[in-house]
Formats: sequence, structure tokens, C-alpha cells
Amino acid sequence: MNQTKKIITYINIGHFIDHYCMLIFVAAVIVMAPAFNMTYGELLPYATPGFVAFGAGALITGWLGDKWSRRNMMAVFFLGMGLSLLGTAAVQNALQLSVMLFVAGLMGSIYHPVGTAMLATHAEKLGKEMGLNGVWGNVGVASSALVTGLINEYFGWRTAFILPAILSLTIGFLFLKQIPSVIDKKERKSLTHTARISKNAMLWVVASLIITVISSSTAFNGITVALPKLFQERLLNITTNTATLGVITFLVYLFGALAQYIIGNLLDKYPLKYVFIPLAVGIVPALYLAAISTDYWLVAIVVFIIICIFGQITVNDTMLGKYTADEWRGRAYAARYFLGFTSAGISVGLVSYFYNEGGFKLLLQVLAIISIVTIAGAFIFPKENTSE
Repeated sequence: MNQTKKIITYINIGHFIDHYCMLIFVAAVIVMAPAFNMTYGELLPYATPGFVAFGAGALITGWLGDKWSRRNMMAVFFLGMGLSLLGTAAVQNALQLSVMLFVAGLMGSIYHPVGTAMLATHAEKLGKEMGLNGVWGNVGVASSALVTGLINEYFGWRTAFILPAILSLTIGFLFLKQIPSVIDKKERKSLTHTARISKNAMLWVVASLIITVISSSTAFNGITVALPKLFQERLLNITTNTATLGVITFLVYLFGALAQYIIGNLLDKYPLKYVFIPLAVGIVPALYLAAISTDYWLVAIVVFIIICIFGQITVNDTMLGKYTADEWRGRAYAARYFLGFTSAGISVGLVSYFYNEGGFKLLLQVLAIISIVTIAGAFIFPKENTSE
């Protein structure tokens, strides 16, 4: 395996680890809440600082990646995530839990501005590599629900944090050994991808990105946070077993992974706007239908929602990768993920509030209304120039 492929492989593994680790609590909270003598709605908000740090920390970590070393920051990510998960496994009360989830969120904030910038630099076909990278992240999301559900059922929630901690630490040491620090100097010499849009239209690109990142990230995180509990409540006629629910969630997310791969390839062939609009439009009615659905119909509708929501992520990342120069790409992705994950962090509180007020029916209807904003962002994105 040549050096470029090795770097991209580690970046992809990092995407898996990042999303897997950030969603362990979301799947484990169902069994953790009784252990802390709290309800689901009471314990869930304690994750908010971690998700906010996941977004806000990107501003600092992206800057450090550009100014110091992307390679070293990725090493900090792998090792720091592992240590923070070990700390989470040892907590004794909700306050300690919130502190350790905050640290984990801060470590997790390193990956997207730094790792995605590295990927954009080394990728030969940007859309394809972004799509593949999205698959790894999506499988991380799916595996978190599946594996955490299985471990919760048979080994307890503390083990659900310990095992991925060991994995992250192991990958971190291998990364330091196999990826030399000299790659940072090579990155700075690389050429940016050719933008296919007029300079006068860049304002609309920025406006579209800001609008869609905030709205789609809020909907994305709201759905991923709520999904384990949603299935637990709405799939009673299918199963009540935690492990089986984890398997169903895993399979649902795999459709999102497949969609990201397909969409990534489409973005290398067709104007971004033509791929973006159907994804933005489709999710709104699907969320309204999910609000009133149960059992197999709910699973089918959620599959469609996941395809749309994860497809939008690939579009957003490719959009930014095309129109930013390498020397400040990390900071550009930092701003993108600051907006996205800060909005996502706030959505944890929204899930808790609207779930307590009106259950998942009200919550999904609210997410549908938020998703309407994404449609506006898709339509204002300017048409690219197809001529080279």
C-alpha cells in the first residue's frame, strides 16, 4: 500500500471511530438512566456539553491542524478519544459523566476539520473519496447502535465504552508509527481542486453552505440521537429485545452508507445542485410520515430519511472541498463543522424538550419544519460551470 492510500485508510478509520464513539452514550443511555436513578429524558441532556464541544472545538483544532500539524492532531484525536472513553467508563454520577462526555466531544472535534482537510488534499477524485469516507462514518454510526446494544444487553454499559477505547488507542499508536510527520510539508505543496463556479457566485455558495449546514445538522443529529429510543417505542410489534433493535438500527444505517457512496460518485459527474435538491426535498414529507408510523412502515420510512440526511453530508463536504485552497482548508472545514456540530449539540436539548412535551410525533414534525430550510439552501446554490 502506497503512502497516499495508507493516509486515506487511516483517515477513513478515524471517521468510523469518531462517529462510533460520539454515539455510544446515545445508545447506552437507555440502560444507563436506571443505573443513575434517572429517566431517559433527565439523563440525555447531560450529553449536551459533549456535542457542543464536538462542534465548537473544531474552530481551535482546525486552526491547529493548519498552523501546527494535521498528522499530529490526528494522533491526538486517536489517543485522546481512547483515554476519554476510559474515563467515561469509570464515572460514578451524572456530573462526572457530563465532564467526561465533554472531553470526548473535544477530542472528537479534531477529526472533521483535520481529517477531512487531509482527505481533500490527497484525494484524486474528490466526490468518490468523500463518498467512501462518508461510508466509513456511517458504518461507525450504525455499528455504535448495534455493538453498544449487544454489549449493553450482555456485558453492561461500562464495557460499551472500554472496548472502543482500546481500539482507538491501538489505532493511534499504529498511526504514529506508520505515518511520518513529513506528510504535512507535502500537503502544503499540493494543488487545490479546480472550482467550477464563477467568483461572483461564491457569495451564494457561502450562503447555501451556512443555511444547509445549520438546518441539516440539526435534523441529522436529532434523528441519530432519537433513533434508538424511537425504535424501542415504535417497534413493539416486531421486537422488544435491545440487541435486536440494535441490529435493525445497524441495517437502517447501512442504507445511508450505500447512498453516500453512490452520491459521492454522482458528484464527480453531475452539477452539485442537481444532486442536492432531491435529497433536501425528499426528507420533509418523510419526517411527517415517520411521526405517525410504527413497525415495518416506520423502518422503511426511516431508511429513506437516513439516505437523504447522510447524502446531504457528502454534498456539503464536497462543496467545501471544491472551493477552498489547501493552506486554509482546515480552517474552512473547522467553520463548517463548528456551525454543524454546534447546531447538532443544541439539537440534543431539542430532542429532550420536544420528546417530553409531545413524544416522537411532535419531535419528528419539528425536525420536518427545520428541514424545510435546507430546501431553500439547495435552491439558492448556483449552477456550476461544466466547461473546464
